[in-house]
Amino acid sequence: MSEKPSVSQSKSYANQLNFSTLSNLGEVPRTMNDRRRGLKARIAWSLSYFTLLLVIAPAILIVGHVVLQALPHFQFSVLTTNTTGLGGGLKNEIAGTLVIVVGVLVIAGGLGILSGIYLSNYARSKVGNFLRSSSEVLAGIPSIVFGYVGYIALVVHFHWGFSLGAGLVTLSLMVVPYVSKTTEVALRQVPSGYSEGGEALGLSEGYILRRITLKSALPGVVTGIIVAVAIATGETAPLLYTAGYSQNLPKLAVTHSPLGYLTYAVWTFYNQPSKAAVQLSYDAAFLLILGVVLLIVISRIVVSASQKHSENR
Repeated sequence: MSEKPSVSQSKSYANQLNFSTLSNLGEVPRTMNDRRRGLKARIAWSLSYFTLLLVIAPAILIVGHVVLQALPHFQFSVLTTNTTGLGGGLKNEIAGTLVIVVGVLVIAGGLGILSGIYLSNYARSKVGNFLRSSSEVLAGIPSIVFGYVGYIALVVHFHWGFSLGAGLVTLSLMVVPYVSKTTEVALRQVPSGYSEGGEALGLSEGYILRRITLKSALPGVVTGIIVAVAIATGETAPLLYTAGYSQNLPKLAVTHSPLGYLTYAVWTFYNQPSKAAVQLSYDAAFLLILGVVLLIVISRIVVSASQKHSENR
């Protein structure tokens, strides 16, 4: 004869039966919820791809139009000949643009990184909040206003004239907030355990900042610098007010030294009746696009090389 189940065994069987019944009853709602979540996910991804297309499409159209207009008639003599009147080459504009890039990289990069370090590590009071707000306001001022203020202050008041120095100071002040903000954000994302570990080992604050914290934040810092340099490279209005224009090679003097730059050729020669001038404007736009692409490639190389210092590696 089989033994009768005990009271505890009967309760166990009942609990299992109730759990199985509830699970079976809950399969339908869970399946419907899964379908709803899957539909919502597909809609969200579709909207994401659509917005990405809206962002990429204008860039593809602009770059494609410039490339199609510039490449068929591009000549390498454009790189070795100065601009003469409404023709010639772009040697002086290329040299001037390179000087501007290097100058902005040094001035805006140095000031932006130092200010970002201060805002991240030391500006904890109301003064820090005031400085952050001031930086955000500075980033929102239109570039032509920077150019006008630079003209009144540097070109006229300080008697610098149209010069490299006036152009570099104006452009650097315009893009410093971008470098400062990205540096501050990148430093704040570094785990606090890095610096705490360095302090536990007896390392100085400056050594920890240089060799540990900044190395970990280097990808974000480099990204901010590249964005700032790209913005400065594509500006025209501030340079028209401060740097003027010259068809000669840059003299590297701080004052009274106007210089050429590629954006001037794009802005000036596009609406000229001469076909050579219009072609020169397309060539200048094409070289600017190549320069921006080169900056992006350099930044990716630097970021990839610095990833070994990040937390994920």
